[in-house]
Amino acid sequence: MNTQDRVRIENVEVLSDDWYVLRKVTFDFLRHNGAWQRQSREAYDRGNGATILLYHPERRTVILTRQFRLPAYLNGHDGLLIETPAGLLDLASPEERIRAETEEETGYRVQHVRKVFEAFMSPGSVTEKLYFFVAEYDSASRAGAGGGVAEEGEDIEVLELTLDQALQMIRTGEIMDGKTIMLLQYAGLHLFT
Repeated sequence: MNTQDRVRIENVEVLSDDWYVLRKVTFDFLRHNGAWQRQSREAYDRGNGATILLYHPERRTVILTRQFRLPAYLNGHDGLLIETPAGLLDLASPEERIRAETEEETGYRVQHVRKVFEAFMSPGSVTEKLYFFVAEYDSASRAGAGGGVAEEGEDIEVLELTLDQALQMIRTGEIMDGKTIMLLQYAGLHLFT
């Protein structure tokens, strides 16, 4: 049986339409035992996004960023998260968007990006699907300082670390961002072998 045959949307209420859209959805779900169950969930729709790990195979280094994230701060972290460059797609393709975000955030201009997988990062409450990319970088691909777009509130520090340093930072809790952990583990398994 298709999932479409197991879900009946009964009501959609917009709770917030400020930064992105938060909806409360009431629906009936056909359980495995054949009984219909009424449920209500909130879903935050911010669109889909893309993220990338820049890596230098000979030097075994990666480019990461550090920036302030209010939700992490509100949850007891200092708010300065080390991450892979990322951004929302808006109307661009994942490949176009990640190339632009990479240059805005890191100053590196990359032409050849390779998609390695897609994932839902928080499917219990957020509709966003992320497209994960990797690309090689070198000193010739540095086109600017990076740092993000100040008008968008970005104040981004660019970091160059060895893969071993970055993996150690996962173990010590210095890197806590899920998308970054996934791409660093991918790199350890597939890019530097």
